[in-house]
Amino acid sequence: MSFGLAEGTFSDNREFPRIIGIYPKGAYRLQHELIVILDFGSQYTQLIARRVREQGVYCEIHPFHLAAEVIAAKRPKGVILSGGPSSVTDEDAPRVEGGFFDKIAAPILGICYGMQLAAIDLGGRSEPAARREYGHAKLKVLSGSTRLFNELPFELDVWMSHGDHVTEIPPGFHKTATTGDVITAMESDERGIYCVQFHPEVSHTPLGKEVLRNFLFGICGCKGDWTPASFIKEEIERIRNTVGPDDRVVCGLSGGVDSTVAAALVHEAIGDRQTCIFVNNGLLRYREFEDTLKAYEDNLQLNVIGVDASAEFYSVLAGISDPEQKRKAIGGKFIDVFDAEATKIGDVKWLVQGTLYPDVIESVSLRGASVTIKTHHNVGGLPEKMNLKLIEPLRELFKDEVRNIGRDLGIPEMILERHPFPGPGLGVRILGDITPEKVELLQKADKIFIEELHNFGLYREVWQAFAVLLPIQSVGVMGDFRTYEKTVALRAVTSTDGMTADWARLPHDFLAAVSSRITSEVRGINRVVYDISSKPPSTIEWE
Repeated sequence: MSFGLAEGTFSDNREFPRIIGIYPKGAYRLQHELIVILDFGSQYTQLIARRVREQGVYCEIHPFHLAAEVIAAKRPKGVILSGGPSSVTDEDAPRVEGGFFDKIAAPILGICYGMQLAAIDLGGRSEPAARREYGHAKLKVLSGSTRLFNELPFELDVWMSHGDHVTEIPPGFHKTATTGDVITAMESDERGIYCVQFHPEVSHTPLGKEVLRNFLFGICGCKGDWTPASFIKEEIERIRNTVGPDDRVVCGLSGGVDSTVAAALVHEAIGDRQTCIFVNNGLLRYREFEDTLKAYEDNLQLNVIGVDASAEFYSVLAGISDPEQKRKAIGGKFIDVFDAEATKIGDVKWLVQGTLYPDVIESVSLRGASVTIKTHHNVGGLPEKMNLKLIEPLRELFKDEVRNIGRDLGIPEMILERHPFPGPGLGVRILGDITPEKVELLQKADKIFIEELHNFGLYREVWQAFAVLLPIQSVGVMGDFRTYEKTVALRAVTSTDGMTADWARLPHDFLAAVSSRITSEVRGINRVVYDISSKPPSTIEWE
């Protein structure tokens, strides 16, 4: 499990509930119109959900094998089948259950793999393409009836990413668009099934938003009742109904967006019956503990206890170089410190954590048990150790939605616009063992990097930026002296949700300025390199 201590959190491997947070059976539930998205492994699945949410329509992502009767019980306004990396003709290709399309009463939109799956299951044909289509293509909408392309031009720029294509449409369908001689869209109004081979959710399909809008509003009849204001009102009511009039709540703050917004929501609901604990593990950014604690007290009027436990964390980390052991040591010590502080409060029954929707999705494997790439950027064990129940007010939100809600709650931009920061902090950005001296070096280098991003107006252009201290020393020249000092790597990525990321193409004059300042101002570092790896195959963090 995870706690509202960092920008990245994760949840246990459980089915996504409709309610936001883990509350007792019978708790107040959202009654918003719903779109169900079935995930077949596409890298764009979360992007589909974000595009639906942007239209003011609530949606959920579920594994492709979710039973039709479970979907029906949710009473969705529509169902979207995502793309996926598999060939639909493969023996082990992900498939829906038999008779799925007859069991779903709501309209269905198949995207890419979803279109090929619908074609095969309903009596058509899909085959490997002689020429795979990747990238831009020119789509032509055919004359005749088409609800999906209603009021759109007859020629559209679209983004393709597929190796198979539909060669024969199923009975009862009609072809609505092509790219060259490839069937690019098909519809059956009678069955309520609409399919496209391209990806309307990506920005490279300029009118993709309008295609999705036609499905959501023109076909499914959605009204668009999912807004930050409605969420805040409902969530505050739910927290009050769940926690009750006397229960006390504890929240771990990280200084970042997720835990801060979660704490602010709970504060709106129950006031000072929530106590927030902000632990300095000695691995935060430069002056982050002091500056953030002041912002919490001055701007948000949160009931916050600040605990400087740097020495304790350095003690348990002494001599540890293995990344997983470092994470476990940091997590274990945090539990001890947090538990000790929470015990002083007395009679605490609830723990607030800042779990986000991508964290929930990541914890559920499409085909079964998830493969652990690394222990997540958070810690586990508190609910079991302290016998606490959980409140996860942001569990069904994406990061951009959390920021919008934070603005409505009056949270300062200095917190809302802060880049994601891992729970173990600089502990996973110092490769090798951790010492106070190494932390100080990295804090100074990282501070310069972030300062220059602001100075050049680039901070908001990247999803995440930070420095990494490498276990490498190299020869350098400082004035008339040769040096043998450390190397720092700069990492900056662009992303929408952190699930995938590309390295940021930062200007050379900016990188030159950062490198010059670091090597001049940080005694002990004489070399700066820039990381140009994307996720995948790399991860965003180095450890």
